[in-house]
Amino acid sequence: MILVGQYDSPYTRRVAVSLRLLGFDFEHDTRSVFGDFDSMRTTNPLGRIPSLIVDDGTTLIDSGAILDWLDQQVGPERALLAANGPARQQALQRIALASGTIDKVMGIGYERLVRPERYRWPDWIARCRTQAEGGLAALARLSWPADERLSQPWITTACMMRYVRLAVHDLLPVGRYPTLDAVSDRCEALPAFKETYPADYVVPVTPSEARGL
Repeated sequence: MILVGQYDSPYTRRVAVSLRLLGFDFEHDTRSVFGDFDSMRTTNPLGRIPSLIVDDGTTLIDSGAILDWLDQQVGPERALLAANGPARQQALQRIALASGTIDKVMGIGYERLVRPERYRWPDWIARCRTQAEGGLAALARLSWPADERLSQPWITTACMMRYVRLAVHDLLPVGRYPTLDAVSDRCEALPAFKETYPADYVVPVTPSEARGL
């Protein structure tokens, strides 16, 4: 198998972590969405990451679809997401909060790094920030028992946290949400996380943006 996408994408990273935790061997294709866009579109028509090229040559796109396929391969006893019932619904809600936070932080990054400076919209950045803060606070209010089996909500939340701290670091300083710090500490200590540690990705924060103006 070949996983396409760089680990500074939390969506690529959560797939990589899941592959390692489930014992799949894979190669890592580090093409960049921005630097290798035309080439990337030959793998995924949308030019997005991650993609997973499986052994029969089929290309799976979208991290959620890839993770679902992985769970099907290993069966319900080893799957990282419950197959049905309240446990699945609870897990999906946590994943939705974590992935929604990722999307809002990405929105801030694109506005600052991609859009020409004269066209940037401070009110939109502030709105994305408010939404990301809401997602983080909601996740921090939940219970994360330290002895709970590691599952996809833990993986996605930990990948989200590392991304936020690299991209908009003042949103999630250590100590603001001790419950989430514990999630990150537990996960980042594992080999599957250490082996997929993302390269630095820092979005500059202006003083006015830091105040949410």
